[in-house]
Amino acid sequence: MVLYRIRVFGIVQGVGFRPFISRLAKEQNIFGTVCNKGSYVEIFAQGEKKILDQFQQDILDRAPERSDIVSLEKVERSSSHVFESFDIIDSEKETGAIFISPDIATCETCRNELFDSSNRRYLHPFINCTACGPRLTILESMPYDRERTSMKDFPMCHACHVEYTSPDTRRYDAQPICCNACGPEVYLVGEPCIRGAAAITRARKAIKNGSIIAIKGIGGFHLCCDAYDEIAVKRLRERKSRPVKPFAVMMRNMDIVHNQCIFEHKKQEKILTGHQKPILLLQKKEHFQLASSVAPGNPKIGVMLPYAPIQMLLFDYPDGIEMPDSLIMTSGNPSGAPICHTDEEASDMLLGKICDLILSNNRRIRLRADDSVMDWLHDKPYMIRRSRGYTPLPFSLNQTLHGQVLAIGGELKNTFAIVRDNLIYPSPYIGDMSDLRTLTALKDSVLLFESLFECTPSLIACDLHPRYNTTAYAKTLNTPLFPIQHHYAHILSCMAENQYSDPVIGISFDGTGYGTDETIWGGEILQADYHGFLRLGSIEPFWQFGGDAAAREGWRVAVSMLYHLCATAEEARTYAKSLNLCSDQEWKTQSILLENNLNGIISTSAGRLFDAISALLGIRRKSTFEGEASMFLQFAAEEGELMEADSSLPLIPLKKESKTGRFFLPTFEMFYAALQECIAGIDVRLSAYYFHIRLADSISNACNQIKEKTGICTVALSGGVFQNLFLVRLIESRLMSNGFHVLTHSLIPPNDGGLCLGQATAAIVHLNEE
Repeated sequence: MVLYRIRVFGIVQGVGFRPFISRLAKEQNIFGTVCNKGSYVEIFAQGEKKILDQFQQDILDRAPERSDIVSLEKVERSSSHVFESFDIIDSEKETGAIFISPDIATCETCRNELFDSSNRRYLHPFINCTACGPRLTILESMPYDRERTSMKDFPMCHACHVEYTSPDTRRYDAQPICCNACGPEVYLVGEPCIRGAAAITRARKAIKNGSIIAIKGIGGFHLCCDAYDEIAVKRLRERKSRPVKPFAVMMRNMDIVHNQCIFEHKKQEKILTGHQKPILLLQKKEHFQLASSVAPGNPKIGVMLPYAPIQMLLFDYPDGIEMPDSLIMTSGNPSGAPICHTDEEASDMLLGKICDLILSNNRRIRLRADDSVMDWLHDKPYMIRRSRGYTPLPFSLNQTLHGQVLAIGGELKNTFAIVRDNLIYPSPYIGDMSDLRTLTALKDSVLLFESLFECTPSLIACDLHPRYNTTAYAKTLNTPLFPIQHHYAHILSCMAENQYSDPVIGISFDGTGYGTDETIWGGEILQADYHGFLRLGSIEPFWQFGGDAAAREGWRVAVSMLYHLCATAEEARTYAKSLNLCSDQEWKTQSILLENNLNGIISTSAGRLFDAISALLGIRRKSTFEGEASMFLQFAAEEGELMEADSSLPLIPLKKESKTGRFFLPTFEMFYAALQECIAGIDVRLSAYYFHIRLADSISNACNQIKEKTGICTVALSGGVFQNLFLVRLIESRLMSNGFHVLTHSLIPPNDGGLCLGQATAAIVHLNEE
């Protein structure tokens, strides 16, 4: 008889791993124990060597679908003790790498049970099993056991306890196990007598009658209404102060998705139906039937399937109400605030202001988690917002590093990250830090993450900008700070995701970042590695006047560029008037700023350049949400490409600054070319397409020149501008045809939601260089 001690590292908690090991051992007549150690699962397995070797292989080959084994260690042990059974023993806590399962969508077997009238969990809004259900959002501390989750508030009934302790059931060792007799309960907030079935029916009836309701889900509240009801959708837009930004839609099943949307790749279907169930951006079909206000002017729609039992019950419930097959399911929060996750928050911020009714429950959400949102590039996901279903899965730097770091993230689209040695754990999406409620959510989430991952950081990475709220918060933590330049952090995030540590040419394009020269950067070309960067180039600097308004109103930047290009102010005014860039009063106010150099800054912001071109072409003068003008410029360009446009445009030469040697992409020449196309009456869609071509050509030209001087053949694309996949494809095709290796994002966003990964990388590498 041989005794092995086997340690399994990875996502092996909350996914039915210990029950799987127990069943596998009994199947092969192996005796011993399995225990959750917090940072790993430990197995003592006793039996014949040949059988134990097969047992080890079966662990790797037959592991539960929701698990993710990072490594397995096996050591033969000498022991005189003879095991007489195989048992799951009480969890013990040990230090080491920690892996926590993300929240998992309801599995198909549980869904079938939910609607099986003979099943004792028939219509139970919290049905789950070993392979599905909430994980991170209910977790209070490690190891992952019921007494350390929100489910400790609900003692198991006898029937559930039998299932929980029996290796032969689907719910063996399932920590969130519950049923109609012992689990949480749904109710209407403010109407405590309306609970259970009556509350669900009332909510369904409200949706059917055109109301807006808030629904408590896995990681927070959603705002919901009939996606076919134009009046209801418009009312939601008005109440949420969200005039144009697309709403996510939850569709009953894949038949409805296929009826409304186009799948470009089979893997998209797998992602949409998989256990993460994110919001996936899909092309609308020509006969798209939902309310036009769901995603006005947008060729894509954000779609997800029901992933929690309560959502499934909203669509299908035996109360005689015929529900629509598609529902708006957008984050339950006022503009700028974090997603609501308690009844108190929902009552204060949503009820009577945005929604008419709140359907809640008494299972506490310990950590907010918005829905993940992804686009698609080539044959893999392209993350826009990484949250539920994906966090806190770690990224590995694939290096031997030691230490603990907190990376506080950016000011917009904030996520933060905890670092333990070579593993980086990004948080769920938090939000924009301009709202103090979001800053409070960040503080609470950091404390919980530090506790879950047993992290006491010796260094805090933050943005270089001295006036960010995140930087101010970081300063209160009494830990040394390590400021990271914004665009360098973007490039590092792309490198870290791709586990690439050699030098790269980093193309970092976004709206705003604080530069090392104390000016506003935003269209940067860097030579970068894990140890530092050189600013080799940028888009040509330009003035933007009007303070924060210039970031929302692209016409201001367009007028500034006209003022720079034209021989006289009167000539610039004539162009502005003929192109309907601004009113006479707006011109008068803006020209005072221009003539007197008031409230202006020098900028290399790629985001503002896109806004200016969008305004110039009459696509969007102003933006009601970040990136709106750029997004609709992209849509116009995609239509322009289909108009049999000539993509072989004359290459505009790069410029060079004599003092620093830094080269510039020809910002003003691109703007001037677009202006001439407007004057010539060229279709704005063609002009939008030509702008993208000119920019892609300029970036490719710059990379070619850098390669000649440095020999670097790898390019990393990051920053919010690269949510524009049309631009990504144009740049990528040019670079690859010139022999470059191109790094792009997939499971970490290119926007500021990915900054924490880059900050974390810089900080942990720095810590190991000291």
